[in-house]
Amino acid sequence: MIQSKNGNRSEFLDATQKLAVLIDADNAQASVIEGLLAEVSLYGEATVKRIYGDFTATNSKGWKAVLQEHAIKPVQQFAYTTGKNATDSTMIIDAMDLLYTRRFNGFCIVSSDSDFTGLALRIREEGLMVYGFGEEKTPDAFRKACHKFIFTEVLRPASAPDVTPETQEKVSPKDTMTTAKPAKQAKPTTRPFPKKFVLQALEQALDDSGWAHIGTFGSFLVKLQPDFDSRLYGYKKLSELVKAKTDVFQYEERPIHGSEGKVVYLRAKS
Repeated sequence: MIQSKNGNRSEFLDATQKLAVLIDADNAQASVIEGLLAEVSLYGEATVKRIYGDFTATNSKGWKAVLQEHAIKPVQQFAYTTGKNATDSTMIIDAMDLLYTRRFNGFCIVSSDSDFTGLALRIREEGLMVYGFGEEKTPDAFRKACHKFIFTEVLRPASAPDVTPETQEKVSPKDTMTTAKPAKQAKPTTRPFPKKFVLQALEQALDDSGWAHIGTFGSFLVKLQPDFDSRLYGYKKLSELVKAKTDVFQYEERPIHGSEGKVVYLRAKS
């Protein structure tokens, strides 16, 4: 495993992991694809990248513009019956086929649809990692079925338009292909800081000396709440959040043996 600079993600970073990235075009936005794939690259290599949807529909124009650029294989799925989501069924069947090849260490499921909760649980039963990506409206059941869930709001470039399936057909390819480095992220919806939950996680992460390594702390945060992400509270890294919340944490930076670097240790403010 690779030690991350973003404490709450360190446990999941492994450049050797082979990942299958499956995107539900009906419940994802083309405007986040660059940031999303950059995020996926932190967890491993995306050896398979597929997107599922009806690309003959006018509201799929946004996706058509970015598929070739990012080498994503489209899987065409016609809507056979009104009101039935054939895309979900095709994506789940494909995921199970890929699962049984035993070629992957994990799956990235990109959707805000709770229909993929059972799929996530089934993949976990096989001992593989499940990374979920979706909007903040994603039901809790799907979020908690994943080992780690990332809100796509924190991945959207600041200059990208807010594209929904209803408005996507009105957006030009130039708009949907807006590029930005991961550092230029849109500020997500402001939400209250979950102090009680964070302190509960910190309590479990403490060592015998009463201090917690920030990586251990981050691991407990995500184990207890898979969708925890410091970026949701305006901080790119967990260490930045800890240092900013002086009313909640006491921290110190300790030298790393054999290195010029330092690591953060923390405990609750007394």
